This record gives sequence, C-alpha cells and structure tokens, in this order.
Amino acid sequence: MSTPAPTPPLSGLRVLDLATLFAGPLAATLLGDFGADVVKIEHPRKPDPSRGHGPAKDGVGLWWKVLGRNKRTMTLDLSTPGGRDTLLRLAAGADVIVENFRPGTLERWGLGWEELSAANPRLVLARVTGFGQFGPYSHRPGFGTLAEAMSGFAALTGEPDGPPTLPPFGLADSVAALATAYAVTTALAARTRTGRGQIVDLALIEPMLSVIGPHPLWYDQLGYVQPRTGNRSRNNAPRNTYRTADGSWVAVSTSAQSIAERVLRLVGRPELTDEPWFADGTGRAAHADVLDEAVGSWIARRTRDEVLAAFEKAEAAIAPVYDVRDVLDDPQYQALGTVTEVPDPELGPIRMQNVLFRLSATPGAIRWAGRPHGADTTDLLTELGLGPAEIDTLRAEGAV
Repeated sequence: MSTPAPTPPLSGLRVLDLATLFAGPLAATLLGDFGADVVKIEHPRKPDPSRGHGPAKDGVGLWWKVLGRNKRTMTLDLSTPGGRDTLLRLAAGADVIVENFRPGTLERWGLGWEELSAANPRLVLARVTGFGQFGPYSHRPGFGTLAEAMSGFAALTGEPDGPPTLPPFGLADSVAALATAYAVTTALAARTRTGRGQIVDLALIEPMLSVIGPHPLWYDQLGYVQPRTGNRSRNNAPRNTYRTADGSWVAVSTSAQSIAERVLRLVGRPELTDEPWFADGTGRAAHADVLDEAVGSWIARRTRDEVLAAFEKAEAAIAPVYDVRDVLDDPQYQALGTVTEVPDPELGPIRMQNVLFRLSATPGAIRWAGRPHGADTTDLLTELGLGPAEIDTLRAEGAV
C-alpha cells in the first residue's frame, strides 16, 4: 500500500493576498508553498502589475507564474460597497491578510484594523510598506530600490572609485518577503497562546538594514563607516573574483584561517603564511594586493575546470561564478531539486525555483503556477455562500 502524502504544515490556514509588487505577494507565496490556502485578490480592471513585468511568452507574463504559484485568484474592487462587504466576509474566515497599500488606504475604504478585527479577532494583518505605518516618511511611495539605497546597502556595494551600486533584481523586496513570512508565522504562534491576532508592521527599509550586519554598531562604537571595497572584504583576504585562462570567473573566500593557509600553499606561495600579518583576517585584508596577485596569477594560467579541481582537492573554498544557464545545469542544484518543473495549462511544462527549504516530515510543494487574472472568482464567491444573483449584482456594480 502506498503511504499517504503528509499534510503540509500550513494546511488549513487561509491567507488573503491584497498586495502588489513584490514583497507582500512573495511573502504570501512562501506561505502557500507550505500548504496555506492563498487567495490572490486583484482589482477587476487593474491586475497585479507583476503580470506585465519582464519578459512574456505568448502574451503570458512569466514573472507572475512564479509569484502567483499556489494561489487562487479572484477580483474585488475594495473601494466599492460590494467589494468592502465581500472582503469583510472573506476576512471572517481567514487567518492572514497581506497588504501593501499606503498607510490610511484601507481605513479610507472602511477596511482598517478596527473593522477587520471586529470581523475576525483572530486575524493577523501584515502591512508591508516602504517606510512603515508611522513616522515622517510613512506616506511616501516606497519601493525596494529606495530601501537598497537608504539601508546603506548601495553605499557599500561597488568598486572603490565607482558609484554606489544597486542590484539588478528585487533584493530588498525578496528580503522583506522572507521577513514578512517569518513575522506572520511568529504572530500565528502568538495567537495559539492568546487566541487573538495582531498587526504586523513591516517597512522595506528595515530588513535590508538588518542584513548589512554590524555596521550601525561599528559606527556607534568606533565612528567607523566602511567604504566600498568592490569584491574585496575588509575582514579577510584573499577574497575576490578571479578570471581563469578560458575566460571564466571564480570566487574565492578565506573567512577561515585554515582555508587561507591552504589556498596560499596551493598557489605556490607558502612563505606568505609565515608573515606576521597573515595570522588574522584583518591583517590579511590589509595586504590584499599581495594576496590577490598570488592567487590571481595562479588562477589566470589555468582553466576553470582545472582551478576548481585543484581547490577541491586542497579542500579550499571556491565557487564558479554562474549565470542562470550554469545554475540549471549544475549537478548540486539538480541533486537538491532547487529548480523544478511545473505543469501549466497556458505554457506547458515550465521550470522555476522550488520551495525555499526542505522539511523531512511535512515538505512544501508547488501545486500550480500563477493562474489567470480572476480565474477563481466565481468559485470563491460561491464558497463564501453567495448565490448566482448576488454574484451578478457584484459584477453589475463593478465590485468583481
């Protein structure tokens, strides 16, 4: 007899995703990957802009296929009386709402915390904005780029003589999504003790500030402001990217002293390990020019495969610098199942990142890719107890 599939850990949770672009929706995706019933609610005439972001195939936006996975989709104009009433009915049976409107928008529609918690005292309301729900910047429009700039990340990134550098992808939004999913599960854990929900107030600028590490403490205690160092580190060396003889690139890290010693022995410069300054990461970082020349010149005379094989044999830390083609071909990613194939009725089999981590007893799964705009509206309204006449009334009003 076959063993029944385990129940996903978040099975039974209902999440209403009211958010757009990108942190809030991605947080809801992460919850859906582990079993939550996520309902994506979009405006009837203005779909989530992520449906039109980036490349498309046959008119179908590809980014949405990832961001919208494991979500049922319905339309609802929250600014209409019918839309407001329908959302309150949905909220009464939900566990979590994720939204990223500017502060005060839900309140203007009669859908603030007072009304939502009255409809469901156990509800967790996750509010994801650029700058938080209060403070002098709270009503400014906020995007991940602004968080990358204001958190100190951009000032730290780039070559020493170059401009501050922004990432070419949604880094701040992705970090905020992870933080939001963590915050929501934390609030749900608290609910098991108190019986009541609460508000999650997450500002995009704060998770990015968290991931840059001890820089605020360094400045507070030492007045130290780290400058841009390119691919080098102020804490250890050699640490850089190096070009191989066949035009590829590899990245070397020597955060551990033993690894640094192995690398210098491998590249034929063991005498450098006897230098007094080699004894700790800070000393090595101060002599990065010497170490980069030793490592870089050795790597430059060999192909990427030769370099990787030699480093692996020496048990020294190295990785090839990949583009997405390399990622999809890599045997380690394949062994982990990091990229998986998902059937899709619009595009056929498509490949995308798998769920974020593996649980041994209750794993997550991608059940379907992002669905068309409003595909499940009628089914969800019917589940809510609305009959055909009531649904027709909402359609006539423009509420759905």
